[in-house]
Amino acid sequence: MTAIPSETERVKKSLKYSILDGSAYSAMLGLTQDYIVPFALALKATTAQVGLLSSVPNLSMALSQLGAPRLAERAGNRKGLILPVVFLHALLWLPILLVPHLFQDQKIWWLIGFFTLSTVFGSLGNPAWGSMMADLVPEGMRGKYFGFRGRICGLATLIFFFIGGAILHSSAADIFLGFSMIFGGAMIFRLVSWYFLSRMYEPPLSNAKKERYDLLDLLRNMRSSNLGRFTIYVSLMNFATYLASPFFAIYMLRDLKFDYLTYVVIIATAALANLMFLNFWGRRADRAGNIKVLKIASVLVPLVPLLWIGSHQLYYLIPVQILSGFAWAGFNLASTNFVYDASLPEHRTRDIALFNAVNGMAICLGALLGGYLAPKLPSLLGYQLLTLFLVSGLLRGLVAGTVIRHISEVREVPETSTAELLFNAVNFASTRVKSIPQSVFYLVSRFSADKVPSISCWNSNWWHDTTTASRSPPF
Repeated sequence: MTAIPSETERVKKSLKYSILDGSAYSAMLGLTQDYIVPFALALKATTAQVGLLSSVPNLSMALSQLGAPRLAERAGNRKGLILPVVFLHALLWLPILLVPHLFQDQKIWWLIGFFTLSTVFGSLGNPAWGSMMADLVPEGMRGKYFGFRGRICGLATLIFFFIGGAILHSSAADIFLGFSMIFGGAMIFRLVSWYFLSRMYEPPLSNAKKERYDLLDLLRNMRSSNLGRFTIYVSLMNFATYLASPFFAIYMLRDLKFDYLTYVVIIATAALANLMFLNFWGRRADRAGNIKVLKIASVLVPLVPLLWIGSHQLYYLIPVQILSGFAWAGFNLASTNFVYDASLPEHRTRDIALFNAVNGMAICLGALLGGYLAPKLPSLLGYQLLTLFLVSGLLRGLVAGTVIRHISEVREVPETSTAELLFNAVNFASTRVKSIPQSVFYLVSRFSADKVPSISCWNSNWWHDTTTASRSPPF
């Protein structure tokens, strides 16, 4: 008679499946997230249309998040919502890759329509997924586990981003064939992601965890809660960021006339730095708190678009992108973990949905306003988009300097100075930044040796101890 796996064994396997799911999902991201705008430019999109391509999907995603908790409740369990929407998300890459071949007119509008549907289905299960993952990972180990998972996923994203760039570079004579190949690969990897999600164990939700709250009421009362103020802060930062971020690809490919290889190098530099510093920030967030990490990262994030004004030479932009990867690694990891920490288990799906919805609306408004302003702003050093980068950087600095002071850490953490957090080799001796070859060896050996972080720390009480934040671009 086959023995029934214990709950701990099922959880251990699920967290390994989650890393495999995340790796396949990240392969899809590597083939798509930084190639949608170049795809639109190949279809002769205008600056305003690129703004719509970034804003309309995010607005639709935001609105769909408001109904995600109700859909999860009707599905009966979290995986009952996650699996169907992920499957549809995978299939929607097929019409996207066929846009240049099926439609003679209005190709950009068809792309916006299909990409909007793809974004909605790709994000509709996020609140339920975040709630499920928060139940699987104990509170004190989230920085370590998600840092570990994030580095593996980041490595997968980076590898397939390079592969996508190589495909486009080698298919310059028939660029739409190249795009069809990378988007077709994205569909396959999302189906692989769906498979590993289907193998994961979902911890049961007790009756006490059913969510009976009106998200619109929560939206009106956001300023009265710590998590609500945090949501406002991240949303304002994303608004300021997306004023400019969708248009960096236009600046590189259209204005500076970079080839795809140079474009890949610049994007990959930030991704590489992000990957290298996830462990650095994850351990510090576990020890000193997410808000401390966010305060440091929020000082650096506004510098990135401002530094792009200095030069467009590759030797200059590489260090700027390293700084960007360092800053955004801390910001995104700490933001995600703060949402887990600050939301009660019984309200977590609802809180994640609200967080995603408000952020999606902020991203939409930022991209729309950026697309509207870009052709109307005066030129800076010969480029209108540089003026937009300046506005974005100054606005990010204003948000960072005013809003975050009203948010409190929700965990008990020791007082730690910024210098100690960044440089103290005694308290953070195990948190060194690895080279990429070291990182690859470390990740493979840790995963293959069944050493997924936090498993050794589990006990029978961890169940009671919580989305990923919207991915911010490397600019």
